Amino acid sequence: MIRQLGNMDWMLKDLSQSAQGILQIVVLSADGLRIARHGGDPDGADRVAAACAGLQSLAAAVAAELPYGEGVMRMVVIEMDAGFFYLMAVAPGSYVAVLTDETADSARIGAAMRDMVARIGENLASPPRHDGKAG
Repeated sequence: MIRQLGNMDWMLKDLSQSAQGILQIVVLSADGLRIARHGGDPDGADRVAAACAGLQSLAAAVAAELPYGEGVMRMVVIEMDAGFFYLMAVAPGSYVAVLTDETADSARIGAAMRDMVARIGENLASPPRHDGKAG
């Protein structure tokens, strides 16, 4: 079971209004299940969440190669031809993904995401599932 705040709509809306160019926000579990979304359509948010599961795993594998780190992925930023993609760890087992257009200011987006993560943090801890059950 994912521990989550009752209604995160206001937080996601606040994040979307805090920086120019945000098109979609998806909060997801490490195994790619959508917890919440703002903007875009539900099917698109589910596809983003599923793709993020693989991306966070790849980023953690690369982070493990740094000699003095702990192998923890904090944030991934990808620049694409029509905008940017951001993936940030929220709490153990949960992440927030943001898709923006090309007008986005990376520093502002990153700061807004960090602020949101500080507010929701441990409320979104998602324990790993074993045999389809959390815990």
